[in-house]
Amino acid sequence: MHWRRHRKNCFTWLGPVPVINVTDPELIREALMRINEFQKPRLNPLVGLLAPGLVSYEGEKWAMHRKLINPAFHMEKLKLMLTAFSTSIAETINKWEKTITVTGSSEIDVWPHLTTLSADVISRAAFGSSYEEGRRIFELLKEQTEITVRLFQSVYLPGWKYLPTKTNKRMKEMNAEIQRLLKGIIDKRRKAMEAGEPAKDDLLGILMESNFKETQSHDIKKQRPGMSFQDMIDECKLFYFAGQETTSVLLVWTMILLSKHQDWQMRAREEVLAKFGKDQPDFDGLNNLKTVTMILYEVLRLYPPVHSVSRRVYNQGTKLGDLSLPHGAMVSLLILHAHHNPKLWGDDALEFNPERFSEGIAKATRGNVSFFPFGWGPRICIGQNFAIIEAKMALSMILQRFSFELSPSYAHAPTSVIIMQPQYGAPIILRQL
Repeated sequence: MHWRRHRKNCFTWLGPVPVINVTDPELIREALMRINEFQKPRLNPLVGLLAPGLVSYEGEKWAMHRKLINPAFHMEKLKLMLTAFSTSIAETINKWEKTITVTGSSEIDVWPHLTTLSADVISRAAFGSSYEEGRRIFELLKEQTEITVRLFQSVYLPGWKYLPTKTNKRMKEMNAEIQRLLKGIIDKRRKAMEAGEPAKDDLLGILMESNFKETQSHDIKKQRPGMSFQDMIDECKLFYFAGQETTSVLLVWTMILLSKHQDWQMRAREEVLAKFGKDQPDFDGLNNLKTVTMILYEVLRLYPPVHSVSRRVYNQGTKLGDLSLPHGAMVSLLILHAHHNPKLWGDDALEFNPERFSEGIAKATRGNVSFFPFGWGPRICIGQNFAIIEAKMALSMILQRFSFELSPSYAHAPTSVIIMQPQYGAPIILRQL
Protein backbone atom coordinates (compact mmCIF):
# COMPACT_ATOMS: atom_id res chain seq x y z
CA MET A 1 0.00 0.00 0.00
CA HIS A 2 1.57 3.28 -1.11
CA TRP A 3 0.84 6.61 0.60
CA ARG A 4 1.38 10.15 -0.66
CA ARG A 5 0.37 13.44 0.96
CA HIS A 6 -1.20 16.33 -0.90
CA ARG A 7 -1.73 19.29 1.44
CA LYS A 8 -4.61 18.31 3.76
CA ASN A 9 -5.34 15.07 1.94
CA CYS A 10 -3.63 11.71 1.74
CA PHE A 11 -3.42 9.41 -1.27
CA THR A 12 -3.09 5.65 -1.19
CA TRP A 13 -3.46 2.72 -3.52
CA LEU A 14 -5.81 -0.01 -2.32
CA GLY A 15 -4.75 -2.72 -4.72
CA PRO A 16 -5.50 -1.22 -8.16
CA VAL A 17 -7.89 1.41 -6.78
CA PRO A 18 -6.59 4.94 -6.10
CA VAL A 19 -7.99 6.32 -2.82
CA ILE A 20 -7.93 9.91 -1.60
CA ASN A 21 -8.56 10.40 2.11
CA VAL A 22 -10.16 13.84 2.35
CA THR A 23 -9.87 15.99 5.48
CA ASP A 24 -10.35 19.46 3.95
CA PRO A 25 -13.85 20.69 5.00
CA GLU A 26 -14.41 22.48 1.69
CA LEU A 27 -13.64 19.35 -0.32
CA ILE A 28 -15.87 17.30 1.99
CA ARG A 29 -18.69 19.76 1.33
CA GLU A 30 -18.07 19.60 -2.41
CA ALA A 31 -18.01 15.79 -2.55
CA LEU A 32 -21.23 15.45 -0.52
CA MET A 33 -23.09 18.08 -2.54
CA ARG A 34 -22.18 16.77 -6.01
CA ILE A 35 -24.11 13.54 -5.62
CA ASN A 36 -24.24 12.67 -9.33
CA GLU A 37 -20.46 12.82 -9.72
CA PHE A 38 -19.47 11.35 -6.35
CA GLN A 39 -21.69 8.32 -5.88
CA LYS A 40 -21.99 5.64 -3.24
CA PRO A 41 -19.58 2.76 -3.94
CA ARG A 42 -21.14 -0.55 -4.90
CA LEU A 43 -22.01 -2.29 -1.62
CA ASN A 44 -19.91 -5.15 -0.35
CA PRO A 45 -22.28 -8.11 -0.97
CA LEU A 46 -22.22 -8.85 2.76
CA VAL A 47 -23.40 -5.36 3.70
CA GLY A 48 -25.90 -5.49 0.85
CA LEU A 49 -27.64 -8.35 2.64
CA LEU A 50 -28.27 -6.08 5.62
CA ALA A 51 -28.85 -2.59 4.34
CA PRO A 52 -30.23 -2.44 0.81
CA GLY A 53 -32.77 0.25 0.07
CA LEU A 54 -32.38 4.01 -0.05
CA VAL A 55 -28.72 4.19 1.02
CA SER A 56 -27.60 2.03 -1.90
CA TYR A 57 -29.52 3.72 -4.72
CA GLU A 58 -28.44 6.43 -7.14
CA GLY A 59 -30.08 8.72 -9.67
CA GLU A 60 -33.81 8.53 -10.36
CA LYS A 61 -34.42 5.49 -8.16
CA TRP A 62 -32.78 7.22 -5.18
CA ALA A 63 -34.80 10.41 -5.81
CA MET A 64 -38.07 8.47 -6.06
CA HIS A 65 -37.43 6.47 -2.88
CA ARG A 66 -36.31 9.56 -0.97
CA LYS A 67 -39.51 11.35 -2.02
CA LEU A 68 -41.70 8.43 -0.92
CA ILE A 69 -39.93 7.84 2.41
CA ASN A 70 -39.60 11.51 3.42
CA PRO A 71 -43.18 11.81 4.81
CA ALA A 72 -42.47 9.05 7.35
CA PHE A 73 -39.81 11.21 9.00
CA HIS A 74 -41.58 14.58 9.07
CA MET A 75 -41.68 15.98 12.59
CA GLU A 76 -45.48 15.78 12.85
CA LYS A 77 -45.30 12.05 12.01
CA LEU A 78 -42.48 11.45 14.50
CA LYS A 79 -44.64 13.09 17.15
CA LEU A 80 -47.19 10.29 16.67
CA MET A 81 -44.47 7.68 17.33
CA LEU A 82 -43.56 9.02 20.78
CA THR A 83 -45.72 6.39 22.48
CA ALA A 84 -43.76 3.64 20.72
CA PHE A 85 -40.55 5.21 22.03
CA SER A 86 -41.74 5.60 25.62
CA THR A 87 -43.27 2.10 25.81
CA SER A 88 -40.02 0.40 24.80
CA ILE A 89 -37.87 2.64 27.00
CA ALA A 90 -40.13 2.04 30.01
CA GLU A 91 -39.79 -1.73 29.54
CA THR A 92 -35.99 -1.45 29.64
CA ILE A 93 -36.04 0.82 32.68
CA ASN A 94 -38.39 -1.58 34.51
CA LYS A 95 -35.90 -4.42 33.90
CA TRP A 96 -33.11 -2.28 35.35
CA GLU A 97 -35.19 -1.38 38.39
CA LYS A 98 -35.81 -5.07 39.12
CA THR A 99 -32.04 -5.71 39.28
CA ILE A 100 -31.49 -2.96 41.85
CA THR A 101 -30.50 -4.53 45.18
CA VAL A 102 -31.55 -3.48 48.68
CA THR A 103 -28.50 -1.18 48.68
CA GLY A 104 -30.19 0.79 45.90
CA SER A 105 -27.62 0.08 43.18
CA SER A 106 -26.73 -2.53 40.58
CA GLU A 107 -23.98 -3.09 38.01
CA ILE A 108 -25.30 -3.70 34.49
CA ASP A 109 -23.63 -3.95 31.10
CA VAL A 110 -26.00 -1.49 29.44
CA TRP A 111 -24.71 -2.07 25.89
CA PRO A 112 -26.80 -5.20 25.07
CA HIS A 113 -29.79 -3.63 26.86
CA LEU A 114 -29.56 -0.47 24.73
CA THR A 115 -29.18 -2.55 21.57
CA THR A 116 -32.37 -4.46 22.42
CA LEU A 117 -34.13 -1.21 23.36
CA SER A 118 -33.33 0.43 20.01
CA ALA A 119 -34.45 -2.68 18.11
CA ASP A 120 -37.69 -2.71 20.09
CA VAL A 121 -38.32 0.98 19.39
CA ILE A 122 -37.78 0.62 15.65
CA SER A 123 -40.01 -2.48 15.61
CA ARG A 124 -42.89 -0.63 17.29
CA ALA A 125 -42.34 2.53 15.23
CA ALA A 126 -42.10 0.61 11.96
CA PHE A 127 -45.02 -1.77 12.42
CA GLY A 128 -47.22 -0.32 15.17
CA SER A 129 -50.26 -2.56 15.54
CA SER A 130 -48.37 -5.35 13.72
CA TYR A 131 -45.67 -5.15 16.40
CA GLU A 132 -45.55 -8.86 17.26
CA GLU A 133 -45.07 -9.84 13.60
CA GLY A 134 -42.60 -7.01 13.24
CA ARG A 135 -40.62 -8.17 16.25
CA ARG A 136 -40.18 -11.61 14.69
CA ILE A 137 -38.96 -9.99 11.48
CA PHE A 138 -36.44 -7.93 13.40
CA GLU A 139 -35.29 -10.97 15.39
CA LEU A 140 -34.43 -12.58 12.07
CA LEU A 141 -32.73 -9.40 10.84
CA LYS A 142 -30.72 -9.27 14.08
CA GLU A 143 -29.49 -12.81 13.46
CA GLN A 144 -28.59 -11.85 9.89
CA THR A 145 -26.70 -8.84 11.24
CA GLU A 146 -24.69 -10.97 13.66
CA ILE A 147 -23.78 -13.46 10.93
CA THR A 148 -22.84 -10.71 8.51
CA VAL A 149 -20.66 -8.87 11.05
CA ARG A 150 -18.74 -12.11 11.68
CA LEU A 151 -18.28 -12.60 7.95
CA PHE A 152 -17.35 -8.94 7.50
CA GLN A 153 -14.40 -9.49 9.86
CA SER A 154 -13.09 -12.30 7.66
CA VAL A 155 -11.80 -12.24 4.09
CA TYR A 156 -14.64 -12.02 1.57
CA LEU A 157 -14.39 -14.46 -1.32
CA PRO A 158 -16.14 -13.45 -4.56
CA GLY A 159 -19.12 -15.71 -5.11
CA TRP A 160 -19.18 -16.75 -1.44
CA LYS A 161 -22.94 -16.25 -1.10
CA TYR A 162 -23.60 -18.85 -3.82
CA LEU A 163 -21.72 -21.65 -2.03
CA PRO A 164 -23.93 -24.28 -0.31
CA THR A 165 -22.61 -23.59 3.19
CA LYS A 166 -24.54 -23.96 6.44
CA THR A 167 -24.43 -20.18 6.92
CA ASN A 168 -25.75 -19.46 3.42
CA LYS A 169 -28.54 -21.99 3.90
CA ARG A 170 -29.56 -20.27 7.14
CA MET A 171 -29.45 -16.83 5.48
CA LYS A 172 -31.76 -18.07 2.70
CA GLU A 173 -34.17 -19.56 5.25
CA MET A 174 -34.28 -16.27 7.16
CA ASN A 175 -34.81 -14.25 3.98
CA ALA A 176 -37.70 -16.53 2.99
CA GLU A 177 -39.37 -16.11 6.40
CA ILE A 178 -38.84 -12.32 6.35
CA GLN A 179 -40.39 -12.14 2.88
CA ARG A 180 -43.38 -14.25 3.98
CA LEU A 181 -44.05 -12.21 7.14
CA LEU A 182 -43.68 -8.86 5.39
CA LYS A 183 -45.86 -9.97 2.51
CA GLY A 184 -48.59 -10.86 5.00
CA ILE A 185 -48.40 -7.48 6.74
CA ILE A 186 -48.20 -5.49 3.50
CA ASP A 187 -51.00 -7.43 1.78
CA LYS A 188 -53.31 -6.97 4.79
CA ARG A 189 -52.64 -3.24 4.85
CA ARG A 190 -52.94 -2.85 1.11
CA LYS A 191 -56.41 -4.44 1.14
CA ALA A 192 -57.45 -2.16 4.02
CA MET A 193 -56.25 0.93 2.14
CA GLU A 194 -58.02 -0.16 -1.05
CA ALA A 195 -61.20 -0.57 1.05
CA GLY A 196 -60.86 3.07 2.10
CA GLU A 197 -59.45 2.57 5.59
CA PRO A 198 -56.91 5.19 6.74
CA ALA A 199 -53.23 4.23 6.75
CA LYS A 200 -51.56 3.43 10.07
CA ASP A 201 -49.36 6.08 11.67
CA ASP A 202 -46.26 3.87 11.75
CA LEU A 203 -43.31 3.92 9.34
CA LEU A 204 -44.67 1.13 7.16
CA GLY A 205 -48.16 2.65 7.06
CA ILE A 206 -46.86 6.09 6.12
CA LEU A 207 -44.57 4.57 3.49
CA MET A 208 -47.43 2.55 2.00
CA GLU A 209 -49.74 5.58 1.94
CA SER A 210 -47.05 7.65 0.22
CA ASN A 211 -46.42 4.87 -2.29
CA PHE A 212 -50.16 4.34 -2.88
CA LYS A 213 -50.62 8.04 -3.70
CA GLU A 214 -47.65 7.90 -6.07
CA THR A 215 -49.04 4.91 -7.96
CA GLN A 216 -52.53 6.47 -8.16
CA SER A 217 -51.12 9.63 -9.74
CA HIS A 218 -48.76 7.60 -11.93
CA ASP A 219 -48.10 8.86 -15.44
CA ILE A 220 -48.06 5.83 -17.75
CA LYS A 221 -44.99 7.29 -19.46
CA LYS A 222 -42.98 6.81 -16.27
CA GLN A 223 -41.01 3.59 -16.08
CA ARG A 224 -41.01 3.17 -12.26
CA PRO A 225 -44.43 3.89 -10.71
CA GLY A 226 -43.62 3.84 -7.02
CA MET A 227 -42.01 1.03 -5.07
CA SER A 228 -42.25 -2.66 -5.77
CA PHE A 229 -42.96 -5.21 -3.05
CA GLN A 230 -39.24 -6.07 -2.92
CA ASP A 231 -38.39 -2.37 -2.61
CA MET A 232 -40.61 -2.16 0.47
CA ILE A 233 -38.96 -5.19 2.03
CA ASP A 234 -35.54 -3.63 1.42
CA GLU A 235 -36.62 -0.35 3.02
CA CYS A 236 -37.98 -2.21 6.07
CA LYS A 237 -34.60 -3.93 6.43
CA LEU A 238 -32.93 -0.54 6.26
CA PHE A 239 -35.32 0.87 8.88
CA TYR A 240 -34.08 -1.81 11.25
CA PHE A 241 -30.38 -1.73 10.50
CA ALA A 242 -29.91 2.04 10.37
CA GLY A 243 -32.42 2.89 13.09
CA GLN A 244 -31.28 0.30 15.58
CA GLU A 245 -27.53 0.64 15.14
CA THR A 246 -27.34 4.44 15.10
CA THR A 247 -29.39 5.12 18.23
CA SER A 248 -27.95 2.28 20.31
CA VAL A 249 -24.37 3.51 19.87
CA LEU A 250 -25.40 7.12 20.52
CA LEU A 251 -27.04 6.08 23.79
CA VAL A 252 -24.22 3.85 24.99
CA TRP A 253 -21.51 6.48 24.42
CA THR A 254 -23.74 9.09 26.06
CA MET A 255 -24.10 6.96 29.19
CA ILE A 256 -20.36 6.25 29.24
CA LEU A 257 -19.41 9.92 28.90
CA LEU A 258 -21.99 11.12 31.43
CA SER A 259 -20.66 8.46 33.81
CA LYS A 260 -17.21 10.00 33.44
CA HIS A 261 -18.46 13.60 33.62
CA GLN A 262 -20.80 13.70 36.59
CA ASP A 263 -21.16 17.50 36.38
CA TRP A 264 -22.78 17.21 32.95
CA GLN A 265 -24.94 14.32 34.12
CA MET A 266 -26.22 16.53 36.95
CA ARG A 267 -26.84 19.46 34.58
CA ALA A 268 -28.79 17.23 32.19
CA ARG A 269 -30.87 15.73 35.01
CA GLU A 270 -31.67 19.16 36.44
CA GLU A 271 -32.88 20.30 33.01
CA VAL A 272 -35.02 17.18 32.52
CA LEU A 273 -36.59 17.40 36.00
CA ALA A 274 -37.24 21.13 35.58
CA LYS A 275 -39.00 20.46 32.27
CA PHE A 276 -40.93 17.25 33.05
CA GLY A 277 -40.56 16.42 36.74
CA LYS A 278 -41.15 12.66 36.95
CA ASP A 279 -43.83 12.80 34.23
CA GLN A 280 -43.38 11.24 30.81
CA PRO A 281 -41.48 13.60 28.48
CA ASP A 282 -43.57 15.19 25.73
CA PHE A 283 -42.56 16.07 22.18
CA ASP A 284 -42.38 19.86 22.56
CA GLY A 285 -40.45 19.56 25.82
CA LEU A 286 -37.91 17.21 24.23
CA ASN A 287 -37.31 19.70 21.43
CA ASN A 288 -36.56 22.40 24.02
CA LEU A 289 -33.92 20.48 26.00
CA LYS A 290 -30.86 22.63 25.34
CA THR A 291 -28.34 20.92 27.65
CA VAL A 292 -29.37 17.41 26.57
CA THR A 293 -29.09 18.45 22.91
CA MET A 294 -25.59 19.89 23.49
CA ILE A 295 -24.53 16.64 25.16
CA LEU A 296 -25.86 14.46 22.32
CA TYR A 297 -24.10 16.59 19.69
CA GLU A 298 -20.82 16.38 21.60
CA VAL A 299 -21.17 12.60 21.90
CA LEU A 300 -21.79 12.38 18.14
CA ARG A 301 -18.71 14.55 17.56
CA LEU A 302 -16.44 12.35 19.67
CA TYR A 303 -18.00 9.00 18.73
CA PRO A 304 -19.81 9.24 15.38
CA PRO A 305 -21.62 6.00 14.42
CA VAL A 306 -19.25 5.51 11.46
CA HIS A 307 -15.70 6.83 11.14
CA SER A 308 -15.88 7.68 7.44
CA VAL A 309 -18.08 7.69 4.35
CA SER A 310 -16.91 6.74 0.89
CA ARG A 311 -17.75 7.96 -2.58
CA ARG A 312 -16.63 6.67 -5.96
CA VAL A 313 -15.82 8.52 -9.16
CA TYR A 314 -17.42 6.97 -12.24
CA ASN A 315 -16.59 9.71 -14.78
CA GLN A 316 -13.12 10.23 -16.21
CA GLY A 317 -11.52 13.59 -15.39
CA THR A 318 -13.78 14.49 -12.45
CA LYS A 319 -12.29 17.33 -10.40
CA LEU A 320 -12.44 17.79 -6.64
CA GLY A 321 -11.02 21.18 -5.77
CA ASP A 322 -7.79 21.33 -7.78
CA LEU A 323 -7.49 17.55 -7.93
CA SER A 324 -8.24 15.60 -11.11
CA LEU A 325 -9.54 12.15 -10.27
CA PRO A 326 -9.54 9.18 -12.66
CA HIS A 327 -12.48 6.89 -13.32
CA GLY A 328 -12.85 4.38 -10.49
CA ALA A 329 -11.06 6.46 -7.86
CA MET A 330 -12.38 6.19 -4.31
CA VAL A 331 -12.89 9.26 -2.12
CA SER A 332 -12.91 8.59 1.63
CA LEU A 333 -14.38 11.42 3.72
CA LEU A 334 -12.91 11.06 7.19
CA ILE A 335 -15.65 11.91 9.69
CA LEU A 336 -13.62 11.00 12.77
CA HIS A 337 -10.63 13.08 11.64
CA ALA A 338 -12.82 16.10 10.95
CA HIS A 339 -14.60 15.74 14.30
CA HIS A 340 -11.31 15.50 16.22
CA ASN A 341 -9.24 18.03 14.27
CA PRO A 342 -7.70 20.67 16.63
CA LYS A 343 -7.48 23.14 13.72
CA LEU A 344 -11.28 22.99 13.43
CA TRP A 345 -12.26 22.48 17.07
CA GLY A 346 -9.42 23.98 19.10
CA ASP A 347 -6.84 22.49 21.44
CA ASP A 348 -9.55 20.71 23.46
CA ALA A 349 -10.81 18.82 20.39
CA LEU A 350 -10.39 15.44 22.10
CA GLU A 351 -12.08 16.54 25.31
CA PHE A 352 -15.76 16.18 26.19
CA ASN A 353 -17.08 19.74 26.22
CA PRO A 354 -20.77 20.07 25.25
CA GLU A 355 -20.52 23.81 25.88
CA ARG A 356 -19.05 24.19 22.40
CA PHE A 357 -22.57 23.54 21.02
CA SER A 358 -24.26 26.09 23.31
CA GLU A 359 -25.13 28.30 20.34
CA GLY A 360 -25.92 25.52 17.89
CA ILE A 361 -24.06 23.56 15.23
CA ALA A 362 -23.50 26.43 12.78
CA LYS A 363 -21.77 28.55 15.42
CA ALA A 364 -19.73 25.61 16.73
CA THR A 365 -18.45 24.68 13.27
CA ARG A 366 -18.03 28.28 12.06
CA GLY A 367 -19.69 27.26 8.82
CA ASN A 368 -17.23 24.41 8.12
CA VAL A 369 -18.28 20.87 7.28
CA SER A 370 -16.53 19.67 10.42
CA PHE A 371 -19.53 17.98 12.08
CA PHE A 372 -21.43 15.49 9.94
CA PRO A 373 -22.29 12.35 11.96
CA PHE A 374 -25.38 11.81 9.76
CA GLY A 375 -23.72 12.80 6.50
CA TRP A 376 -24.27 16.08 4.65
CA GLY A 377 -26.04 17.56 1.67
CA PRO A 378 -28.88 15.99 -0.33
CA ARG A 379 -28.08 12.49 0.97
CA ILE A 380 -28.00 13.41 4.66
CA CYS A 381 -29.47 10.60 6.79
CA ILE A 382 -33.24 10.70 6.40
CA GLY A 383 -33.75 9.30 9.90
CA GLN A 384 -31.54 11.70 11.88
CA ASN A 385 -34.50 13.39 13.62
CA PHE A 386 -35.91 9.98 14.53
CA ALA A 387 -32.58 9.00 16.14
CA ILE A 388 -32.16 12.28 18.04
CA ILE A 389 -35.73 12.29 19.40
CA GLU A 390 -35.45 8.65 20.47
CA ALA A 391 -32.13 9.39 22.20
CA LYS A 392 -33.58 12.45 23.97
CA MET A 393 -36.57 10.44 25.18
CA ALA A 394 -34.43 7.53 26.40
CA LEU A 395 -31.85 9.73 28.12
CA SER A 396 -34.56 11.85 29.78
CA MET A 397 -36.38 8.82 31.17
CA ILE A 398 -33.12 7.27 32.41
CA LEU A 399 -32.05 10.52 34.11
CA GLN A 400 -35.45 10.78 35.82
CA ARG A 401 -34.93 7.42 37.53
CA PHE A 402 -31.21 6.74 37.89
CA SER A 403 -27.82 8.25 38.55
CA PHE A 404 -24.97 6.24 37.06
CA GLU A 405 -21.19 5.86 37.05
CA LEU A 406 -18.68 3.61 35.32
CA SER A 407 -17.87 0.26 36.88
CA PRO A 408 -14.18 -0.31 37.74
CA SER A 409 -14.34 -3.21 35.26
CA TYR A 410 -15.05 -0.87 32.32
CA ALA A 411 -12.30 -0.95 29.67
CA HIS A 412 -12.36 1.89 27.15
CA ALA A 413 -11.93 0.30 23.73
CA PRO A 414 -13.95 1.86 20.89
CA THR A 415 -13.97 -0.51 17.96
CA SER A 416 -15.47 -0.20 14.51
CA VAL A 417 -16.70 -3.10 12.41
CA ILE A 418 -19.71 -1.47 10.79
CA ILE A 419 -20.45 1.00 13.60
CA MET A 420 -18.26 2.38 16.40
CA GLN A 421 -19.13 0.48 19.56
CA PRO A 422 -17.52 -0.41 22.92
CA GLN A 423 -15.53 -3.59 22.30
CA TYR A 424 -15.85 -4.87 25.87
CA GLY A 425 -19.33 -3.57 26.61
CA ALA A 426 -20.38 -0.80 28.99
CA PRO A 427 -20.60 -2.02 32.62
CA ILE A 428 -22.24 0.80 34.55
CA ILE A 429 -23.34 1.10 38.18
CA LEU A 430 -26.95 2.31 38.32
CA ARG A 431 -28.39 3.94 41.44
CA GLN A 432 -32.12 4.41 41.75
CA LEU A 433 -33.25 7.94 42.59
